[in-house]
Amino acid sequence: METTIFGLTESQIAWFGLTIGVGGLMAYMLFIIGQLAWESKAGKFGTFVLYLALALSMVGFIAKLVIEKVIEHQVAEHQMTEQKQAQPSAR
Repeated sequence: METTIFGLTESQIAWFGLTIGVGGLMAYMLFIIGQLAWESKAGKFGTFVLYLALALSMVGFIAKLVIEKVIEHQVAEHQMTEQKQAQPSAR
């Protein structure tokens, strides 16, 4: 029997923290970068450079989520084709 905290398993808490929690922190970071650009009167190009330099690390996290989904989808398709090939043809 799995131990639960507030009715959630450890894997559910980890998923929530990694997707919702880190996603919320990323959104807050975008706000901070915008505020920094506004207060420093960086202009359009300076704001672009700030977002490019400081927000580029977030692309890796988002890419990780997309790559996971693509791989999971490909594995599921591969497993389905293997199951179809393993079944004897009914004639």
